[in-house]
Amino acid sequence: MGAPGDGRAQPPMTSTTGTVFRVTTFGESHGPAVGAVVDGCPPGIPLGPEAIQRQLDRRRPGQSPLTTRRDEADRVEVLSGVFEGRTLGTPIALLVRNRDADASPYESMRHVYRPSHADYTVDARYGARDWRGGGRASARETVGRVAAGAVAREVLRHLFGVEVVGWVDRIAGAQAQVDPGAVAEAEVDAHPTRCPDPGAAASMEEAILAARREGDTVGGVVAAVARGVPPGWGEPVFDKLHADLGRAILSIPACKGFEVGSGFGGAGMRGSEHNDGFYMEGDRVRTRTNRSGGVQGGISNGEAILVRAAFKPVATVFVPQRTVTDAGEEVELRATGRHDPCVLPRAVPVVEAMIALVLLDHALRRRAQVG
Repeated sequence: MGAPGDGRAQPPMTSTTGTVFRVTTFGESHGPAVGAVVDGCPPGIPLGPEAIQRQLDRRRPGQSPLTTRRDEADRVEVLSGVFEGRTLGTPIALLVRNRDADASPYESMRHVYRPSHADYTVDARYGARDWRGGGRASARETVGRVAAGAVAREVLRHLFGVEVVGWVDRIAGAQAQVDPGAVAEAEVDAHPTRCPDPGAAASMEEAILAARREGDTVGGVVAAVARGVPPGWGEPVFDKLHADLGRAILSIPACKGFEVGSGFGGAGMRGSEHNDGFYMEGDRVRTRTNRSGGVQGGISNGEAILVRAAFKPVATVFVPQRTVTDAGEEVELRATGRHDPCVLPRAVPVVEAMIALVLLDHALRRRAQVG
């Protein structure tokens, strides 16, 4: 059931995104290292390893009782592209070594297709897979995304005055009540759930810990806002800004849904109540409401960009499940290993990173066209 029977070589797996600001991630979950190569970064941007490390610390495993017990410091090594604290305009290579990789719990599952994992589909696509924690399909791959996203965030801040803030919006029925225009990263990081609403955060924590005690998992929703984005970023047809944001965020492991602005809620409204009316604020065009989520016709309109991303429950559960092996044998799986009971707290910096990568790519594309 695994490798194709005709013996033909399969095409390679692609791991690059972006048009002007291009990022390639590399590494497997239990290989020696993971990381990213960033190409197209403007020169002269102040950038030290501490800015990258701060975001990796927010993503790293083992940071609280709500996350996997895999203990990785995720210390970044900047191998190229930065000199005397500033970018050179040359490729920036970012390396994070895997210090606590342990593939032994996966040895008994090397021929088993784990339910709702990428084991079967990767095998069907490439005829080969890394069974050690999912290899490239593991959320460990997002280390490179967050490291590259940290670079993008610094460029956005220094060149354009743009900031991106994400938070856990919903877990297991607990809904945050926050003002997207005012939420700050310090408020988000004040609680291990990364929910800035203290009451909702307490309920979320209880739900995550309850799932962990029962050998189960829970999912939820991450919301994020990009503030300071000027009008004019994006394209009106295939490269719509919100389409690229959706593509980027849906590429995150475990992400199953994306919406911008009113999203699916807007489908139940009439146009007369959904439309964002314009007005003048000095010499600036503004909208009275922001149901468009900062994007109209695929192009930013100068308002805050609001997105939400839905994440499924973690696929690895510690209750018996029926599945099959790569030889077609039906078996009962009892999973082992170290896994998150909920990806949401650690997904926040990943969502922020993907937003930053898309926004900067579109910003540089526009600058290349109009100067």
